[in-house]
Amino acid sequence: MNVAPAIWLVRAHGEELAAVLQAALGAEVYRPWLHDGVSHKAQFGECYRRHAQWIVIGATGIAVRFLDGLPIDKHTDPAVVVLDEAGRFAVSLLAGHEGGANALAYTVARLVGATPVVTTATEALKPLVAGIGCRKGVPAERIEAALRHALGARSIEEVREVATVDLKANEPGLLEFCSRHGLPLRVFARATLAARPWVSVPSDWVRSNVGLDGVCEPCALVASPRGALLVPKTCLDGVAVAVVEDKWMEI
Repeated sequence: MNVAPAIWLVRAHGEELAAVLQAALGAEVYRPWLHDGVSHKAQFGECYRRHAQWIVIGATGIAVRFLDGLPIDKHTDPAVVVLDEAGRFAVSLLAGHEGGANALAYTVARLVGATPVVTTATEALKPLVAGIGCRKGVPAERIEAALRHALGARSIEEVREVATVDLKANEPGLLEFCSRHGLPLRVFARATLAARPWVSVPSDWVRSNVGLDGVCEPCALVASPRGALLVPKTCLDGVAVAVVEDKWMEI
């Protein structure tokens, strides 16, 4: 079984998204419409277990129909993420934990600017989102220290995801920190954050270098629309952290 993700391109309309993902992930792209006389569902069934992870670019309904009769066990089934052709949502559809579809959904979302959709209970029960902004080149150890400082008596195990601005999408220290702790990294475009610009204390440095009044607080608040600011922006050694808690957990 190939460990690199495979891309199932339902229609040619998704070619641009497929090209971005293929370049970033080294994925093999399947184009079923090139094979006349063989149903797309049959083609998918034949290829399904060749790869450990799949990205289906198309509608969720199509993916569900293609998968009919194929899943056997969550511990062995390939992971499936569905990305719509507009690049809006990356949905973890099958084998979220065991197969890595949850992590893949966040990776796909980060690469194409989509919203990750994860519905497994483990993530839903983690109430905290950490918004993080950092100086260039800050190592993972300093990011972890800053987050632990901000959390105080709360635990990193309560954090569901880390959110940051698009300029930091490929920051090595941030990616390493998230990888160490199995935390998905959610990335927001500056325009998205500018639409919800509230910050407790605007930063002149962030304004001049990023074009926003702040990063960590807007990131955390946008990532958790039902949440409330638990820890306002706190800075330590070039890392700014804000923490939002989902208030629906208290219902």
